[in-house]
Amino acid sequence: MLFLVRMDVKLPVDMPSEEAAALKAVEKAYSQDLQKQGKWRHIWRVVGEYSNYSVFDAESNDELHTMLSGLPLFPFMDISVTPLAKHPSDVN
Repeated sequence: MLFLVRMDVKLPVDMPSEEAAALKAVEKAYSQDLQKQGKWRHIWRVVGEYSNYSVFDAESNDELHTMLSGLPLFPFMDISVTPLAKHPSDVN
């Protein structure tokens, strides 16, 4: 099942920069591992925002929730999820 996910990151303004950098490094490794597994299919930055749109391939809603809640930045994110279905005009 494919899901379009928007993630808006809102780190606390008083978070020490070293803590933020450490979280971001772990986040990057986690996300790249999911990408290598084929679970995190695409990721695009939203210009001018600390946000992204991503496409995830998960077996179920529960698997997607597990992947998203495993993100180190999850506690600092607003996330919206849109399930996707194949469009009848798609030639692929």
